[in-house]
Amino acid sequence: MVETDANLFPGQLTGKGILITRPLHQAGNLATRIRELGGDPCLFPVLEIADSENKRPLLDLLPRLDEVDLAIFVSPNAVEKAMPLILNNRRWPQHMQVATVGRGSAQALESYGITNIIFPEEGSDSEALLRMPWLLSVQNKYVVIFRGNDGRKLLGDTLRDRGARVEYIECYLRRKPEVDPQPLLERWHENGIQAVVISSSEGLDNLFDMIGETGQQLLKVTPLFTAHERIARKAAERGIKKIYCTSLGDEGTVQGLLEYFKEM
Repeated sequence: MVETDANLFPGQLTGKGILITRPLHQAGNLATRIRELGGDPCLFPVLEIADSENKRPLLDLLPRLDEVDLAIFVSPNAVEKAMPLILNNRRWPQHMQVATVGRGSAQALESYGITNIIFPEEGSDSEALLRMPWLLSVQNKYVVIFRGNDGRKLLGDTLRDRGARVEYIECYLRRKPEVDPQPLLERWHENGIQAVVISSSEGLDNLFDMIGETGQQLLKVTPLFTAHERIARKAAERGIKKIYCTSLGDEGTVQGLLEYFKEM
C-alpha cells in the first residue's frame, strides 16, 4: 500500500482518541502516524512479550538445524527472540527454505540477512500461508515452527496432515499485562475513545478481561478496526457492533481510520 501522506489529510483525525492495544514495542509507529494526522493515540497494551523461560528446546535444535527443510516464523517476535540466539551460536543454513505468515516477519528476517522468504501477499495468517504453493507439497519434509507459547495449532496440524514432520520451538512468551484499566475507562466514559485497533484474537480476549463488564459495554459500541477477518468474526461473536476490516500494516490501519472518520 502507498504510504498515506499526512499533508494530504491535515487534521483528519483531530480530536479522535484511538485506542492502540498492541504490545508497547510494536505500537510506536502507528501512534506516530495517528499524531501526524491530528489524532490522540491511547496506548493500552493487552499483550506483553517476554523471553521464554526455557531456552533448552531452541538450544537443542541448533546442532540439528542443517536437517531442517523449512523454518516458519509466525511473527516478528519469533524472529527477534530466536535469531540472535541462533546466530550467536552458529551460521544460518543456506539451503533451508524460510517462510513467515506476513510481510512484517519477513522484513524482520531480512534485517538478519535472510532472503528468499516465502510469505503471502494476500492475508497475514496461517490460512494464507498454507495456501502458498511450497507448503502444498511437504511430504517427508522436516518443518520447524518458531512461535510463542500456546499458539494456534492449525499450521502444524495441517502440515502434518500433508505428510510433514513438524516440530514447534517456543521462543517467547505472550501474557496478559497486569495494569489498572481505570484511567482508560474514565477517558472512555468521557467520550475520549472514538476507535479501537485490535491486531490479535488473543489480544481481543485479554482486552475483554482487563476492562471488565463496564468497559465491555463501551467496547461493544465503539468502532473496532482490524486487518484480519478471523478477528472481525470473533469481535462480532463478542457482541461488538461496529467492525471495520482494514488493509494490512500500519498504513492500512491509518487508511481505514481516515476513510471512516472522513464520512463522520
